[in-house]
Amino acid sequence: MTGAEGVARKRPAPAAAASDPAVRCAAMTAATKPCAAALLGEFLRGDGHYVASSAAYGDGGADALARALDLFLAWPEQGFVWLAFAEGGEPPAAVGACVVCFAISTSRGTLVAKLDDVTIAADWQNRAVGSTMLAALAARLRADGITRIDCACHRDNAGAWRFYERLGFRPLDEERIALLL
Repeated sequence: MTGAEGVARKRPAPAAAASDPAVRCAAMTAATKPCAAALLGEFLRGDGHYVASSAAYGDGGADALARALDLFLAWPEQGFVWLAFAEGGEPPAAVGACVVCFAISTSRGTLVAKLDDVTIAADWQNRAVGSTMLAALAARLRADGITRIDCACHRDNAGAWRFYERLGFRPLDEERIALLL
């Protein structure tokens, strides 16, 4: 799906994509929603960079996260939650998550993806889960005609900056700002 087709038709939730043999990636489903809620909830409560700006975001806590996950399931054309699962466990354990929303880019003339809330479970960090998860995500988005991934990163989060730069992300030298309505 490319260009205007992606805007005119309802987008299905992305299917699983190829990834590292120890990790499988797929869009959140109703069955995996509890996994997404646990990982993203831990991130939103515990990431110092997020917490420092959560008042400006209007963070609504666990209830807001639950509503957001329901919205992703109801409106997959708006975006989805991408999960990384460790293979071998029953049920499979979610070890990574990120949020993807779609936007129309006037500079690209296509849909682009807005990446947010990227998190890896603490005991799975530094094991290539993040790079595997984002490589599988990029492949899925590319197959759907998405031409860019935008991501915000706190400037003082040096580890995240290095991670994104290793994956080919480049700084835009701008800051996100928010207006609560």
